[in-house]
Amino acid sequence: MSRDSIAHIGLGSNLADPEAQVLAAFDEIAATPGITLERRSSLYRTAPIGYDNQPDFINAIARVRTTLEPQALLDALLAIERTHGRVREFLNAPRTLDLDVLLYDDRQISTDTLNVPHPRAHLRAFVLLPLLEVSPDLEIPGLGAASAFLAHCQDQPISRIADAMMVRLAVGSVVPTPVDGF
Repeated sequence: MSRDSIAHIGLGSNLADPEAQVLAAFDEIAATPGITLERRSSLYRTAPIGYDNQPDFINAIARVRTTLEPQALLDALLAIERTHGRVREFLNAPRTLDLDVLLYDDRQISTDTLNVPHPRAHLRAFVLLPLLEVSPDLEIPGLGAASAFLAHCQDQPISRIADAMMVRLAVGSVVPTPVDGF
């Protein structure tokens, strides 16, 4: 029997009703065998980074408990992206859905397909703010307290637009059993 691990997943979208894309992805992550959604962050609106000629992003974080190994977790997330029509045209391109394994327990992983912790997580307000919302005392393996990096992101505009549960209620989604952290 596999032991449970805690992983943090970054969710982002800036095409085809981004709020709906992110909310649907929360549900799809929760429905994936081997994954239990423990906490979901609020939704945040952020300006694009790296390629500016595109719409703003909606970002969030899911904290999950999983029996999947890191690569299997990534593969499951990529399958969810594909169901949302994700196309990788160029680096930092607009996207219907982006799902990233940001952290997996306290492990440091570097393969051809997966780097954990995500190499730029500590440099992005759109990762740090929702990450600290779901795991306030989080340590980024090899780097230290996630909260220590927020000061370095003050130049990145970000706004909390909604609690994920309140958005779900507003759009009339079926609300699952409450998840800790709402």
